[in-house]
Amino acid sequence: MFESFFPKPKIFFPSVLAWTAVGIFVWYILGDLIGAALGFPLPVQRDEPVIGLAYFYTPEFLWFYLFYAVWTLSFAAFWFVYSPHKWQMWSVLGSIFILFTTYFGVQVSVAINNWRRPFFDTFQTALSGDGTVTAWDLYSLTFLFAEIAFVSMGVFVITRFFVSHYVFRWRTAMNDFYMERWPRVRHIEGASQRVQEDTMRFASIMEGLGVAFVDAIMTLVAFLPVLWGLSQYVTELPIVGEIPHALFVALIFWAIFGTALLSLVGIKLPGLEFRNQRVEAAYRKELVYGEDDPNRAQPPTVNELFSNVRKNYFRLYFHYMYFNVARGFYLQADNIYVDILLVPTIVAGKITLGIWQQILTAFGQVSNSFQFLINSWTTIVDLLSIYKRLRAFEAVFRGEELNEIDRKYLEREASGIQPSPADPAPGEVGPDQAQSFEDKS
Repeated sequence: MFESFFPKPKIFFPSVLAWTAVGIFVWYILGDLIGAALGFPLPVQRDEPVIGLAYFYTPEFLWFYLFYAVWTLSFAAFWFVYSPHKWQMWSVLGSIFILFTTYFGVQVSVAINNWRRPFFDTFQTALSGDGTVTAWDLYSLTFLFAEIAFVSMGVFVITRFFVSHYVFRWRTAMNDFYMERWPRVRHIEGASQRVQEDTMRFASIMEGLGVAFVDAIMTLVAFLPVLWGLSQYVTELPIVGEIPHALFVALIFWAIFGTALLSLVGIKLPGLEFRNQRVEAAYRKELVYGEDDPNRAQPPTVNELFSNVRKNYFRLYFHYMYFNVARGFYLQADNIYVDILLVPTIVAGKITLGIWQQILTAFGQVSNSFQFLINSWTTIVDLLSIYKRLRAFEAVFRGEELNEIDRKYLEREASGIQPSPADPAPGEVGPDQAQSFEDKS
């Protein structure tokens, strides 16, 4: 899955993390000094943030573009020399491009958030009817929003278009990798399904989930400083009273609480999802055998296998019911949480309508990023199940030793004994054994 597309994955990915950590350290500790030495007037102190397209070519941004290009391309050059790879242009340079466009897209959201303050403050003044705000004041601010919106649309389209091609190249790399070994894998049960369906599903899930994950990380990087700065306007919270950086602390508490709550409530669901893969595969396999062998797929066997499918789905429905209740209550409470936090500040008249809008947007962006696992965990479970099936598939043609439960199913299948779908669910016997029944056979 990974060595087909990335050079030496076991070394490459740790090196990505290490190089990123060093880059972040250099940027935040020495970035201003290096930028000033190269002629960028840094740091630039402003009373008000830059509004409109000018936000994207301030000295800070121009210096960031240069730093990002030099830092990432030097990393790519090292890997091009150290471990040349057939797909390095897509896997290495493509990843660098996706990271940049995703970060730029998040900065578009920051630019829109900067625009909210002057627009809504002007809007609030206009409603007072004192005549100090003209129609052109509102028109000009609206035109600035349109400029940012067009940039946002363009970045989104380019990113999604490129990511689609990027992920399909990854699927192509996996397909080529497996097909080069087809003479060795063609006799493995379900080999065609692994090569065609699982690589397709792996690619499609990675396309959505991967971009969402990168976007969540980049949003945190971009909006946490914004939220930290806006916390100066909120010094008091309901019940708690005055605490330093109250808004920032309240967000961290809320995100940790929601993640812990829903992780606890949904703790049984991953095991049931894995078991579902297994009972469905057992039922499908018996039907496939019945196409060629009249002695297979007989009513008693089929009824038993489908009964297992039904039982597992009914268990899933029950556990999803209370999970969705907890998730629904949390997400609905999330919609009003920040409003409740701001009541003392609003009553005291410490913020304007524009600042209120900025706080709502920044809080919502950071909160959604922290809730990435909450909103995406079912997709993550599906991706893990695909990963495990492909990993077991690779283990067979690599000649790697199978775990105990894999060996058990192989032995039973080889001896002609029908494997029992009533065996313990993967989620009940440990994550390392959470393979579908189809993998075992």
